[in-house]
Amino acid sequence: MALVPRLLSRSRQIRWRGQISSDLLYAGQIILQHDHVMAVRSFAKEASPSNLPPLKGDEILKNIFYEVKNKYETAFGVLRKEKITIDPDDLAAVSQYAKVIKTIREKADLLSESQKIKYIIDQQTQDIPDARTYLLTLQEIRIKNGLTDDLGAEALMMKALEKVEKEIKKSLLRSDKKNMALLLAEFDNINKKLGIRKEDLPKYEEQLELKIAKEDLEGLKKDALEAMEIQLKREEFKDEEMVDVKSLDIRNFI
Repeated sequence: MALVPRLLSRSRQIRWRGQISSDLLYAGQIILQHDHVMAVRSFAKEASPSNLPPLKGDEILKNIFYEVKNKYETAFGVLRKEKITIDPDDLAAVSQYAKVIKTIREKADLLSESQKIKYIIDQQTQDIPDARTYLLTLQEIRIKNGLTDDLGAEALMMKALEKVEKEIKKSLLRSDKKNMALLLAEFDNINKKLGIRKEDLPKYEEQLELKIAKEDLEGLKKDALEAMEIQLKREEFKDEEMVDVKSLDIRNFI
């Protein structure tokens, strides 16, 4: 069944397009402080304690296999209980499906979209010493993941950096706490100008989850219609009529 791999492969490109995510903006600012990097879980295991022998290659592969297997079984367990209506145009159906995704994510210990954004930024910027290279890397991350900066946040952030560097007459290092505080204060002003509030981040993430749920249901609907069309072309089904995908119960196919 294609649904479970789709749910478990959220490491694909971030799919919120249209404007730069406020999660990306705030995650970037948090990590930019360097001493307050947010810890985010990932599939990668932490290094073994020094008092334990290192894992061999086959042991690592076995652990990964069992981890993925457990996640699949957890996802199937949720899907066997939850009713999903394949109707991307019904807000109630989209909301219900988003709740199912969230349940699977929590039970299978998967990352949310905003956690992935934070994790990507952390991994790709943790060794960058200066603020300018950091902001340029943040821009590369945005472009690579298909996000557009319709708000013009990047230009404003770079302008703020230039203002601070002009004032201190040197390049701004992330380890320079005093002058980094000046930059972060400028970023706070940018957030206010753009109407982005940190307390609204849960709302933004909920909107993102609903958008993803709608896209997933659209994909499921497309797959179901294509499968039925192929089936109806077979001689033994030529007199059958195509059913409404909304009447399908995914639990019957697991």
